[in-house]
Amino acid sequence: MEHNTNLELKALVETIVRDLLEKANSAQKVRKKVLFIFCDSSAHELFTDQLIQLDNTEIGYDLLFLDGETSAWLGLHQIESTGSTKVIAADELAPAPLELPKEYEAVVIPEIDLDNAARIALGLKGSVKAEIVFSALTLGKPVIIGEDVPGIKRADRRTLKKLSLPPAYQKLFIQYKEDLKNMGVILTKQERIYEAILEKLSGSPTHSSENGDKGKRFEGNVVTADWVHYYLEENDSLIVNKKVLITPQAKDLLNEKRIDVKFV
Repeated sequence: MEHNTNLELKALVETIVRDLLEKANSAQKVRKKVLFIFCDSSAHELFTDQLIQLDNTEIGYDLLFLDGETSAWLGLHQIESTGSTKVIAADELAPAPLELPKEYEAVVIPEIDLDNAARIALGLKGSVKAEIVFSALTLGKPVIIGEDVPGIKRADRRTLKKLSLPPAYQKLFIQYKEDLKNMGVILTKQERIYEAILEKLSGSPTHSSENGDKGKRFEGNVVTADWVHYYLEENDSLIVNKKVLITPQAKDLLNEKRIDVKFV
């Protein structure tokens, strides 16, 4: 009898542990992830601080390093595109450029050049950047591009010892950037790329609510300290849905800035 009781107790403990583990797993937050496309393996160093900020706001990211005009490296996998009618992966485990945006919430290109801006604006393929942007825009995913760039590739700058395009090409580059904006691409200064990502993935504030309350309304799911820092001033009013989560650091900053939070 005692043996049976021990077995029942053991089974009960196992059931409780399994239930707790399942709840813990289901409660784990799935991190949103963005894809950064850099010209080469050293281009990301200028954006180290912004990548740290993404980590601090629980936004994941992958880095794609271009190894030439039509190929790139994502981790250990080489990704390659050839021409406007054929897309290939250089190894059997690597995704084709056209498939990449499916796995990400947004695509970020900190530096764009004249050639790729022209391809994207004219709807052409044939390069990794052009195909990824085409796929992302077709899927309705945000594409964020740095606008304060010279328009000439890093490799070309090193080879030609020139830092800017000649006037005729500069005029073309400006026109193509305007075309990108009209297509829905988000152009922002390189130093503000992190803010653009945060605005698109966490929700941007509006200045009034539907019922006439005055204040900035949060449209995302989680209010973070970085969001409060960038979008709210002292003595502002914040309007959030009752289901929105506010991180402990954000609560501390809200108190520090004396911001009134209204739940609707």
